Amino acid sequence: MQLSITDMILHAGPVAQLVMLTLLIFSTVSWAIVFMKVRLFRKVRLDSEDFLETFWSSTNLNEAHKAAEDFDFSPEASVFAAGFTELQKINRSRNRKDEAPSTDTLEMQLATMDNLKRAVRKAEAQEMTKMASSLAFLATTGSATPFIGLFGTVWGIMASFHDIGQRGSASLAVVAPGISEALIATAAGLAVAIPAVIFYNFFSNKLSDIDGNMQNFTTDFLNLVERDLLSRV
Repeated sequence: MQLSITDMILHAGPVAQLVMLTLLIFSTVSWAIVFMKVRLFRKVRLDSEDFLETFWSSTNLNEAHKAAEDFDFSPEASVFAAGFTELQKINRSRNRKDEAPSTDTLEMQLATMDNLKRAVRKAEAQEMTKMASSLAFLATTGSATPFIGLFGTVWGIMASFHDIGQRGSASLAVVAPGISEALIATAAGLAVAIPAVIFYNFFSNKLSDIDGNMQNFTTDFLNLVERDLLSRV
């Protein structure tokens, strides 16, 4: 008889079929996350490149802010928008106080920078959290599915030994079908876990690169604003 994995699964016991169904669900969700993240990171890369080019070619922050609205997937654009919004709030607060320019001391400028730094750091954290969403499932899949498959294997071997005891025979013809069915669960668990681990590490490296680029832009943006504020003191 030819070996048919499909027939083995269909004729396996309820526990083995439940294990295979669980692995199938993990695999389906994992691959859905993989395709979603591949598209997301591609859009992030393209939008970030375009936004940075637009930002450094803009003549002022207002022009850059208008351009940032067109780059929905750029984390740098989101960080800049958060910083620009905070600057607008600070300016409106000062205008309501009707303070003279002479009272705009160095201490006030440093307080402004503290508020701005908190705003952009918060935006950075939000962007990283958003882009890292669902990656924990890949990590869980990579660590849990081999053990789920191993459970199916152990259960299948137990069932095979039970059959041996009932039949009173330990010949290869009696043992081989049950053992082969059991080992399929281990193979399936590894087949689900290996791609999940590979893509989790790949996306983690991508996130590290994105985080580094975002922090570099944040530093440049804060330096730009600080130089402008200090020049007014």
